[in-house]
Amino acid sequence: QAQLVESGGGFVQAGGSLRLSCAASRSIIGNKHMGWYRQAPGKPREWVAQVTSGGSTNYADSVKGRFTISRDNAKNTVYLQMNSLKPEDTAVYFCNIVTVIGGTSYWGQGTQVTVSS
Repeated sequence: QAQLVESGGGFVQAGGSLRLSCAASRSIIGNKHMGWYRQAPGKPREWVAQVTSGGSTNYADSVKGRFTISRDNAKNTVYLQMNSLKPEDTAVYFCNIVTVIGGTSYWGQGTQVTVSS
């Protein structure tokens, strides 16, 4: 069964850094786009960043210049390096993978990121 396993969330003070990881099971084969979303309490889930199957990256304006998304295809893993964290970055962060062929979407279980002021 396809599975995404996230890690790296935690508690950090404003200005600090965290690195999230999301490892996809080998059953998710083929070219895929990989990304991150987040959901703060009482708010809808919002897109944060994406790295396409070709390696292009895109970011939400709110994180541009502070977050960096990357991928390791050999490990089937996507990362999110988060620097200069702000209290408004506090949310549950979800990994998302979409296959290029078929457009099947997979979600991680979410990892909590809490930034104190």
